[in-house]
Amino acid sequence: MNLELENKIILVTGGAKGIGAAITRGFAAEEAIPCILGRNPTEAARLIAELKAQGLRADSFECEMTDEASIRAAVAAVIARYGRIDCVVNNAGVNDGVGLRHPVADFRASLEKNIVQCFVLVQAALDALIVTMGVIINIGSKCSVTGQGGTSGYVAAKGAMNGLTREWALDLAKHGIRVNCVLPAEVMTPLYERWLEQRPDPAASLAAIKATIPLEQRMTTSEEIAHTVIFAASPRSSHTTGQILYVDGGYVHLDRACTTKAST
Repeated sequence: MNLELENKIILVTGGAKGIGAAITRGFAAEEAIPCILGRNPTEAARLIAELKAQGLRADSFECEMTDEASIRAAVAAVIARYGRIDCVVNNAGVNDGVGLRHPVADFRASLEKNIVQCFVLVQAALDALIVTMGVIINIGSKCSVTGQGGTSGYVAAKGAMNGLTREWALDLAKHGIRVNCVLPAEVMTPLYERWLEQRPDPAASLAAIKATIPLEQRMTTSEEIAHTVIFAASPRSSHTTGQILYVDGGYVHLDRACTTKAST
């Protein structure tokens, strides 16, 4: 299926690693031009070189996502270079473990890292998105609806992201702008791997997590998240807006006390 994304300019925050890198690769494969926004130009350059070797295009704009001026400068640089923005993917964020016992300043900082930067980026890109009748895709988290424990800042931010997805979808419908949220659960990313390595028995922890995922008892891949993001961003999804799309093997909504290993 041709997703009709050729030459579209896509901003992907945190687009050089993990789920973000899979999203960048996926858009490039559809002949779009993903533009990585983030603070690690070395990682971005490595991914761009990989894609260039395959005859694909991508670009990067160094940006500190907690700095409003940096975000606005990066958006201006994208527009100066390409003249348009067709899609914003709010992917950057970190489950920083800021819980109820942390100082209020840490909680505020967690919101800055995980939701305030999304507001700033969309605001900075909004006029360009109105011109193109563009798309906004937010990358959420299962903990926004399940809770997790010990991570109040991140959960508050991701809960706000669900709300903003619907608020922006309604607010921007008059401009033909669609807004959706893709919500992963258990995805093996570099951050997840580091978390596992800190467990007393990483292999046992991973096995226990996989056992709670109804479909095939396996982790969701970054590529599976990316495929949904790319479809939702494409004209093939032209009447889908304000939706929270769960790509999680049934983790959130199916009874995890059940197992599909035995079939009848």
